[in-house]
Amino acid sequence: MSQAWWKKSVVYQIYPRSFRDSNGDGIGDLKGITSKLDYVKELGADVIWLSPIYQSPNDDNGYDISDYRAIMKEFGTIEDFDQLLAEAHRRGLKIVMDLVVNHTSDEHPWFVESRSSRDNPKRDYYIWREPRDGKEPNNWGNCFSGSAWEYDPQTEMYYLHCFSKKQPDLNWENPQVRQEVFDLMTWWCEKGIDGFRMDVISMISKKPGLPDTDPQGAKYGSCLPGTCHGPHVHEYLQEMNRKVLSRYDLMTVGETAAVTVEEAKKYANAQGTELNMVFQFEHNDLDTRGGLVGKWCLDRMDLVKLKEILSRWQTELDGKAWNSLYFCNHDQPRIVSRLGDDSPKYRERSAKCIATCVHMMQGTPYVYQGEELGMTNAPFASLSDYRDIDSIRGYHDMVDSGILPPEEMLTYMAFKSRDNARTPMQWDDSPNAGFTTGTPWIMVNPNYKEINAREQMARPDSVFHYYKTLISLRRNSPLSDLLMNGHYTLLLPQDPELFVYQREYEGQKLLVACNLSGSTRKLEGLPQENWELVLTNAPVEKDTLLPWQACVFKNF
Repeated sequence: MSQAWWKKSVVYQIYPRSFRDSNGDGIGDLKGITSKLDYVKELGADVIWLSPIYQSPNDDNGYDISDYRAIMKEFGTIEDFDQLLAEAHRRGLKIVMDLVVNHTSDEHPWFVESRSSRDNPKRDYYIWREPRDGKEPNNWGNCFSGSAWEYDPQTEMYYLHCFSKKQPDLNWENPQVRQEVFDLMTWWCEKGIDGFRMDVISMISKKPGLPDTDPQGAKYGSCLPGTCHGPHVHEYLQEMNRKVLSRYDLMTVGETAAVTVEEAKKYANAQGTELNMVFQFEHNDLDTRGGLVGKWCLDRMDLVKLKEILSRWQTELDGKAWNSLYFCNHDQPRIVSRLGDDSPKYRERSAKCIATCVHMMQGTPYVYQGEELGMTNAPFASLSDYRDIDSIRGYHDMVDSGILPPEEMLTYMAFKSRDNARTPMQWDDSPNAGFTTGTPWIMVNPNYKEINAREQMARPDSVFHYYKTLISLRRNSPLSDLLMNGHYTLLLPQDPELFVYQREYEGQKLLVACNLSGSTRKLEGLPQENWELVLTNAPVEKDTLLPWQACVFKNF
């Protein structure tokens, strides 16, 4: 475990629907991904995480699966996947699949059978309850909007769905369900895949009795207190590890909503009895409000709090569990618009600064498609521009109830919607950014003529080449062991603009200084040593950081 391959890896996440369309139907597909493997190889990442590619009705863009052993028809065929896997492996690239097993689609054969009658053999594959006083069994709300329960008139009972009503939750207390999941995982492992990213895996064990939660003024309380880190979640994952994961050389990462550092030490323990690492959301929730508004606001991340959170995860997991390093994924707006400065003047420098801050920490970095180009939020202007179920339902929740006027809600959506991450990859300055020859399934960001891969690959000072350098430092340089094993110390913790920290390993030291602001700042109060500059994203001035400048120094 101490020298596992995934500790030196860099993961590139692909959202297949938006990556590359090979047949002109406006939807990205597997052949499109295969055609761009050399791009990922050139960047330097060595693992590709694919968002779900299984057969799905697409109520939640593939996170509602109707057949775990088939490919979504829009994406291609199982033969296309086999070719993608073979071509990736030929280039030394590994493929990690998205495993979505807290829930299925309501069109999955298991659920079709389960809802057919109360005595069907698969009835207990899902979580069914009698009405309470003629209404829902408890007050849980689903993560998109409304109740977490859907009434089924055929059997006069409710089923639980922590997300869309078309995503019924599996009943992991049923050993047959667990074995079904382990069998489908084994099927993919036997195909030769290299790991799993496990969607909302912390939710597979529910709180006994499914009690009400505090509604906090809303009609429905959050389902998360009753579904996250339940009493059997570690037991189930240890069983999964024994029966599947330990039999293959895999990378595993769990998406673990509401996880604490102490809980993460169990999921990603150094003994390797469960998963390799987890995704935590504490840092990405900093610009989210509680109550009814939630993430629909224009709040910015407080840097002092951000430093405290990321530093706590660095220091408290050191030697006990492994970190995932990320700001961007398919569920988050673009980080250069969210935390950085996406104006033409500072977009590239702020993108490089944020990347430096993350990539020099201990853990496995994740790069989301387009992040390495400094792609920005899209100029969504009306509700018709959106495709994301969370955004569309959020709009109706806020506007139809009179909580927010339409114009204000649209402003918040343009800043925080998940669709900001899902606009097509910007390959070049040809029509539709080179993503498709057809009509794209969602709008292309019109700034693709200025921000695209072809232009940046040809320009040595681009965001792309900067990411390439960061990845090379981690994977294949004299700094590799230090970046993998070095202990972390936060400096200047109360500074509201500077993120400065030190890494140390076997007498080697690294100093990372990032100015996450539009002001020029003096560097004061730092260790007085013979620092040698390793990397910077702007001209160096003595003891000074320019706006959005990042500097990495070493002392060997």
